[in-house]
Amino acid sequence: MASSNSSNVATTSVPASQSSPLVLRIIGAVALAHLINDLIQAVLPAIYPMLKDNYGLTFTQVGLITLTFQLTASLLQPWVGFYTDRRPLPFLLPTGMVCTLIGIMMMSQAGSFPLILLAAALIGIGSSTFHPEASRVARLASGGRYGLAQSSFQVGGNAGTAFGPLLAAAIIIPYGQGNVAWFGLFALLALAVLYAISRWYANHLRLHKLKQGHAATHGLSRNRVISALVVLGLLVFSKYFYMASFTSYFTFYLIEKFDLSVASSQLHLFLFLGAVAAGTFFGGPIGDKIGRKAVIWFSILGVAPFTLLLPHVDLFWTSVLSVVIGFILASAFSAIVVYAQELVPGNVGMIAGVFFGLMFGFGGIGAALLGHLADIHGIEYVYFLCSFLPLFGVLAIFLPRTRKA
Repeated sequence: MASSNSSNVATTSVPASQSSPLVLRIIGAVALAHLINDLIQAVLPAIYPMLKDNYGLTFTQVGLITLTFQLTASLLQPWVGFYTDRRPLPFLLPTGMVCTLIGIMMMSQAGSFPLILLAAALIGIGSSTFHPEASRVARLASGGRYGLAQSSFQVGGNAGTAFGPLLAAAIIIPYGQGNVAWFGLFALLALAVLYAISRWYANHLRLHKLKQGHAATHGLSRNRVISALVVLGLLVFSKYFYMASFTSYFTFYLIEKFDLSVASSQLHLFLFLGAVAAGTFFGGPIGDKIGRKAVIWFSILGVAPFTLLLPHVDLFWTSVLSVVIGFILASAFSAIVVYAQELVPGNVGMIAGVFFGLMFGFGGIGAALLGHLADIHGIEYVYFLCSFLPLFGVLAIFLPRTRKA
């Protein structure tokens, strides 16, 4: 189990002056921007049942929509982070949101499967420019409380993901695909917020050096660091392959197994995603207190008993278990990102880009593969198969303790 001071060992704390109310407002603003960004992204899976009916799509094609979005988001993120670690681009944040705005407006008018894929790709490109830079801003504004800052940033995104299906159920599903355009108003609000954040970010770069604490102080060899990053990558794989079964197919599972309406299935999805948001928020501060490794271990392996039960219970217990699973499983991601940033100090953006990229990439590949399996074996088989994925959490035993050299 990681020591309680592991969060402080790898990166020099930012100056104390950064704990001013202005910096706290920046953390809140970044979380709000993340909420809007991910709310817009959540429109895609929320309207899958409508798109499937309107265009006669197979589950495989539904998975390809997710794959297109996730790959454009995941492949670019590490490179964006790597470049901006060395040459920061504060105003890349609003520029990326412009791309998202174009994608969401195109989605509202897309009349064919290829155009739907193109719109999904544009939204993914916007996401790839947002996450590395926004994660860096949250860390710079943290005042040294990196877990709290990362979880606050991440919970904004999870809240947006939770509210997206509800808004889609109220605005889009009853009135048709063209009403996706209303989400462009959220993109315009995000543009204003990100412009203000970018101005603070640009001024902050003039006042403080961006790269503080380049020298690692955890006392680990290069090979140990690489092996730890590989383990973290495998844990992200198990987490987001499993999460893909919920974000893309939970509504279909509920409709098929329990004969729910689309609107009712969206409410159950909202409960799951709300639990994900709550788990994300608590995971970061707890990691600051007891260590990242303990949170990672509990979050991924600890959820396995509940995932193994899920395919075998009735609707009531499906609802209860989905909330428990969402809360426990979500607490890991903030701890994983901060733990990795401590292993490779001075590369905050690149590490954020890599792990957000892995999150999107594994989620996209998982959605496509699971959709194909659903076409062949049925959606209930997919949930039975995925129930074993959290057992990968046993790999957390190979994560090293971080300590001062």
